[in-house]
Amino acid sequence: MNLKVFKEIVAKNRSYRRFYQDHEISLDALRGLVDLARLTPSAANRQPLRYIISQRPEKNAVVFRHIAWAAYFKDWPGPDEGERPSAYIIVLNDTNISKTMDYPDHGIAAQTILLGATAMGLGGCMIANIKKEGLRTALSIPANFDILLVIALGKPKEEVVIESVPPSGDIRYWRDEKRVHHVPKRSLDDLLLDL
Repeated sequence: MNLKVFKEIVAKNRSYRRFYQDHEISLDALRGLVDLARLTPSAANRQPLRYIISQRPEKNAVVFRHIAWAAYFKDWPGPDEGERPSAYIIVLNDTNISKTMDYPDHGIAAQTILLGATAMGLGGCMIANIKKEGLRTALSIPANFDILLVIALGKPKEEVVIESVPPSGDIRYWRDEKRVHHVPKRSLDDLLLDL
C-alpha cells in the first residue's frame, strides 16, 4: 500500500454519528478489529488494555444509554432509533497491570480499530463522554478496569465532508440543511513550524 492509498483511508475515517443500525457486524469482525489493536505499540510493552465487545441489540441499548454524542450539537441527544451503532468496543485499562493511563496506548489502539473498520467499509466514533459508573454497573465491569473509551461502530448513514478552516478560525463541526456533516481542518502549512 502506498501513502496515497493510506491517506484515502485516513480521510474516510471520520467521526460518524449516524448508522444503518440493522447492518450487522459479526463477532469475528469485531475480534479482528481488537486483534489489530493488540498489535499496536504499548508504553514499556505493558499491554494493559482490555476490551468489551458489544453487537447484540440488547447490550448495544445498554451501552447507548451511557454515552453522550457530539458536544457541539448541544440539543442533539444522539442518533435516533434505526440510526444507532450496530456494535461497540469498550476500551479499558487493567489497573492490576498499570495504575494510570498517562500514555497514549488507548488512543493508538482506538485509531487503529477505526482505521481497520474504515478498511472494512464501516465507520465509527471514539467517545470519551461516558457515564462510567452507570456503564460499569450495567455491564458488571470489575472495579480494577478503568473505562477509557467507547468506540461506536456501524455502516455510516451520513456523509462527512472535510473542508478548510474558515478565515474566522472556527473549528467547530456542523451540519447543513441536508444533514451533511462538515468538519473544518487546518491546512498542512498551518501545522508545520518553520524553525
